[in-house]
Parts: sequence; structure tokens; C-alpha cells
Amino acid sequence: MVTARTTRREFIKGTGVLIVGFGLAEPMRAALGQPAPAGKTVATDEVDAFLSIARDGGVSVFTGKVDLGTGIRVALRQMAAEELDVTVDRINLVEGDTALTPDQGPTWGSLSVQVGGVQIRQAAATARKALVDMAAARLGVSSGELEVKFGIVRVRADMTKSASYADLIGDQEFHLKLDKNAPLKKPAEYTVVGKSLPRPDVPAKVTGEHTYMHDFRVPGMLHARVVRPPALGAQLTGVDESSIGSIKGLTRVVRLGNFLAVVAETEWAAIKAAERLKSSWSAWEGLPEMDKLYQVVRATPVAKDEITVNVGDPKSALASAAKTLAATYEFAIHTHGSIGPSCAVADVRDGSATIWSASQAPHWLRRELSAMLGIPVALIRVHYLDGAGCYGRNGHEDAAADAALLSREVGRPVRVQWMRHDEHGWDPKGPPTLVELKGGLDAGGSIVAWQSEFWIPKLSAITDGVPLIAATLAGLPRKEAINPGNIFQNSAPSYPFPNAHALVHRLETTPFRPSWIRTPGRMQNTYANEAFMDELAAAAGADPVEFRLRHLKDPRGVEVLKAAATAAKWETRASPRKAAAKAAIAAGRGVTYVKYENVRTYVAAVAEVVVERRSGAIRVMRVVVAHDCGLVINPDGVRAQIEGNVIQTVSRTLKEELKWDRSRVTSVDWKSYPILTFPEVPEVVSVLINRPDQPPWGAGEPAAAVVPSAISNAVFDAIGVRLRTVPYTPERVRAAILAET
Repeated sequence: MVTARTTRREFIKGTGVLIVGFGLAEPMRAALGQPAPAGKTVATDEVDAFLSIARDGGVSVFTGKVDLGTGIRVALRQMAAEELDVTVDRINLVEGDTALTPDQGPTWGSLSVQVGGVQIRQAAATARKALVDMAAARLGVSSGELEVKFGIVRVRADMTKSASYADLIGDQEFHLKLDKNAPLKKPAEYTVVGKSLPRPDVPAKVTGEHTYMHDFRVPGMLHARVVRPPALGAQLTGVDESSIGSIKGLTRVVRLGNFLAVVAETEWAAIKAAERLKSSWSAWEGLPEMDKLYQVVRATPVAKDEITVNVGDPKSALASAAKTLAATYEFAIHTHGSIGPSCAVADVRDGSATIWSASQAPHWLRRELSAMLGIPVALIRVHYLDGAGCYGRNGHEDAAADAALLSREVGRPVRVQWMRHDEHGWDPKGPPTLVELKGGLDAGGSIVAWQSEFWIPKLSAITDGVPLIAATLAGLPRKEAINPGNIFQNSAPSYPFPNAHALVHRLETTPFRPSWIRTPGRMQNTYANEAFMDELAAAAGADPVEFRLRHLKDPRGVEVLKAAATAAKWETRASPRKAAAKAAIAAGRGVTYVKYENVRTYVAAVAEVVVERRSGAIRVMRVVVAHDCGLVINPDGVRAQIEGNVIQTVSRTLKEELKWDRSRVTSVDWKSYPILTFPEVPEVVSVLINRPDQPPWGAGEPAAAVVPSAISNAVFDAIGVRLRTVPYTPERVRAAILAET
């Protein structure tokens, strides 16, 4: 066996690194045609997997996490810069290149900083300790006599004696394991972490110079479109290739089982060919009737039951309670609704593959493509490029699979960009959720019993991902997984009730191919729990904030709830507002609290709404969010995440709902699947509770969990009517009002 040796400088120059710093387009163009490098470790227990220091003092940080718009592109640089004692502008971030970056898991679950960033921080701390020890040996002093500033190690008592990082290890490897005991800087010493630094990608995005996945091209590239079946389970019975024979630039019609596509020299030729190609398909009507969805959910066979909380004897406590309540909540099937369609480029030739994708899980995508194509994982390289927001796994991976399969068939690079009907009709969906709750109050108005049941899809091995459409249609190897993730989270309430029981029914099937969508499960489950919490507060005649504080013991939870109420100038009183049932246009406020997954980020929110009784229209005017995610790396980044969570979730709560007939999705455009418009965006106020002495937790998802119930509770406060089915469309509001009269 011959092992190639190279310097760091030669390695970086020759690999075509995807360096995401203040520019993206030029490094990616430089990467074209470059082979995957040999010798770069990606082992998650090696310092060299996470960082390198060049001869000019520049630092490259390698992360398997990718910036989906969450701002980790600057936050991770801040964490590395802080522990290395270098300036942020000296750090280039290399993200989502499977040949260069360690597999830190998909970018999901608000774990990029909490897990990915902490790994990078530990690698940087290990490197810093090693560099100080190297400097001590070179300068003839003990490590304790040294200090580091701006990447230069100096003797504290004699500043003329120093050694820079570049001098000590420039273009060399550390050959060190991550040291979990390497000392981290104390919060009082922070100079970078905790500051609001601007995102480096924003200027180019504002001016239109940024290279998105959709802008990316490679020499000799063809364009393709997939012709989707007219029904989800239809079988392809015939193709008339002569129907598109006159289209200039058409290269080939590809048929593999039920996978049908056209490949052309230009994108417009591919679009025209896909529209005109005559094909015949079998009939299929395997979807449930839309208006019977929750009946179908309740009747679906249960694969497994899980108990997520079991305290005391809630059954007996409920039987002896002074007052009892019961309610059923429903949360609709959602599509991801990415405003830009999914897109990918693939070059599959000579038994290897290079893929450019906006996938949130490049390392997982590589494994899935390996299974589908029969190519060893080591011979597949995935590069990440920015795409439209995905908020969970949408169509990005499927577009990559389309492109890879077609490139293999035609022997040239192929670009596939989905159409809007592809995106809405074929991306994986957030599954429906059904929740039933019962609660009991004692004579003093405190909760003595809590019982809940949840109906959600079962969980396959989480690493199996989501089956790729291309593999399914073409009959290629794949894992038949159902993977919406651990969506049982927050089924257990965020309060320590004396008698509580939560039962989760894991269902064998779900109507559509499921996937993660922002705050999966945590949003739906928190919605039901916190809306029911409000119902119990109303039954007790208690102020909703006071009622929650009465049952909350966690000091951080108490602080975040009080902070939200204070910032919202909460009016202490019971809901609903007096004369709510009579007002034609009524205003109300609602509150919600959650400890995310009951183990991390604390969030409380107050929503303020206006409801027009006659039309049923709801307008969310303002949402105040108090947020405690421990150590805040970049305050501006956290605020941006809170704002994005709120805006998107207001849209999901008021407007978004998948529609279908017995054969296919029918909500395949923005008219049939509306989202929030700019004039409807509420004011968002955020209160950050920074805890430098605590670990950094996630901010990409938690704030979304509190929005639906806060709106529901605010509507009840405004008009005295409970809304229990998301989305709260005008039709549902009018029906709820009618049911109350």
C-alpha cells in the first residue's frame, strides 16, 4: 500500500474546497473537475477532521453541518475563533463536502451549534492547547507563562518572545485526537462569542451575486425533467417517444420501470419535452378521502405504543376531580412549500459520482445514492450548495437522485430542477397528528390529572432516511422507511403534574411519504398540550400566565414565561375578554410555554390577534417571544431564527393544508396551497435570556413550537371560541363560531 503525502497548502490548492466565507461562486467554479482528495481525515475524533492552519495563518474549519439560512456560517466561525484566539475574518468555513468534512449528522433538530459547534469548539480547544505546548517547547518556558492573542503565542513576561500558529504548524497536520478535557475559555474571557456579527453570505444574496444551487453549471451538462405519474401509485404502461421527436435539442427519453424522464441540451427543451411527451399509466385511487383523514388516522393499525410520561394515578385522580375537561386536536398534513424548487447536478461516470445538492444531509445522501446506484460510498462525493429553504427534508435529496440516475444513464453531467407541481406534489410531507386530552381540576383550580393520547406514524431506523422517489419508481435498491423522526417529543407536558400519563400510538402507515418539517412533532404536540392548558385555565377562571406559573417549578421556565409576559405588557385577567362573543372585530392575546423536548431550550410566547367574526379572518398582529437557549453565540442570528420561526409558523397555522383527491395531491401551486404574504407578516419582538455559563442550545426550531397554540389561545380570548384543527382558515373559524351559538 502506498500512502500519498502532501502539505496542507498543496492539499487545499488541489482539492477544490467549497470554502464558504465571504464568497462562494469562485471557489465552486475552481472545484470543477477536481478529483476527491486523498489523505484528508474526516474522523470525528480527530482534530485534523475539523480544522487546519495554513502557512499564512489562515484557519480552515471543516463542518458536516450546512447553513440552510440559519446563520451557522458565522456562528460556527465565532465558536472556533473564540477557542483558537484568532479573528473571525481569518477563518474559512468548509461545509457539507463529504470528501473533506466529518459526518456530524444532518443539519436538523436545532443541533448545529449544540452538537456540531461544540465538536468544533472542542477541536479548537485541543488544537490551542497543543499549540501552546509547542510554543512552550520552542520558547523554553512553561505553558503557564504563555498567552495567546490573534493567533500568536507570547511569553506573558516578555512580549518579544513569541511564536505564531503559522510558525508552529503552518501547513502541517496535528495528528491529535479530540481531547474532551482540553480547557475551554471562560465566559468572562469571550471576545467573539456573544457578539452580533453579520452573516457573510447576505451581501451577495442581496445583490444577486450569490451562487445558489439553481445557478450552478458544469461543462457538458445536460438538462432533464422527470415526467411524474398522474397518480401516486400508477404504473407506466406505454410511452410514445415520437410525440416529442420534433423538439430541437432533445437528447433522450429515459424509462426505468415507472421512472420516466426527458434529457435535453437546454432546460427549455427539457420543459417542453416533459409537457408534450405522451405516456399512458394505470389507474390508482389509494389515498383516503380528505374529509375523512382523521377517521383514517384513528383507524390505522398501531405498530407500537409508547408511554412518554407516567406519574401517579391519573385515572383515579381524574375520576375524583372537582371539574374535568376533554378535547381533541388535529394538525394538518403540510408540504414544505419551499419557494424555490429543488435542484441538483450530478456527474456519474466511470464507476464514481459527484453530486452538487442543497441537501441538509450530504453524508446521508451519499449513502442513499450508493444503495440506489450500486456505487461504493467512498466513490461518491457530495458538495453542498445553498438552495431554497427546506425546514426539514424536502425535495433536494430527491432531485439529486433524479439527476444521478439520469447522469448514469446518459453518461454526462445532468441538471434536474423540479417544477412547482413537482415540489408541491411530490416532496415528502409532514404527517397528520391527532391528539386527545383529558384533564382534571381540584376545587382550588389546580390540575390534578392529565391524560393524553397521540396518533403519529411509526419510526424506522432514523439513519434510513426517507425513500428516494427515483429509486422507488425505478425499482432500485432502497430502504422502505417511515421516517418523520422522533416526533413523540413534547408529547409529555412541560409541567410536573402530580398525576400524568401520555400515550403515543405509533401507526403502521401514513397517507403520504412522510418526512421532517420544521419542529416536527414538537410543534403539533406542544400545540395540543398548550391549547388544552389554556382550556383548563379558562375552566379554573384563572389568568393564563398565572395558571401556568402555578404549575411550573423550573426556575428557567418561570423566568422565560415572566419575561414574555412583561415584554408583551400582559393584562392579567381570565380569558375570554369580556363581551368577546358580541364584538364584530375583536382583539385578543394568548400565551404559550414549552421546554423544548423537555430537556433544552426554553421558550414562551404571547400572540396578539384580531378576529373578524363575519368573515372568520384572523390577523396576527404581534408575537412576543422570550427565548433561553443557554449561551448565545450570535444574538442577531438567534433573533433572526426566532423571527423566521414565527413568520413561517403563522403561515402554517392560518393557511397551510395539503389537499388531495383519491389519486394525487391537488394543491400543486400557490393558489391551492397559500402561504403568508408580506402584508400579513406580524411584528415579532424577541427577548433573549443569555446564560454564558450554560451550554449553547438550539434556536432553529423551538420558537415555532409555541406559535399555533398561542394563536389559538388568543382567538379564544378575542371571541370566546376554541379552534382545535390547524390551519385556522376563515371557513373553520366561521364553523366554530356557528357551533358555539
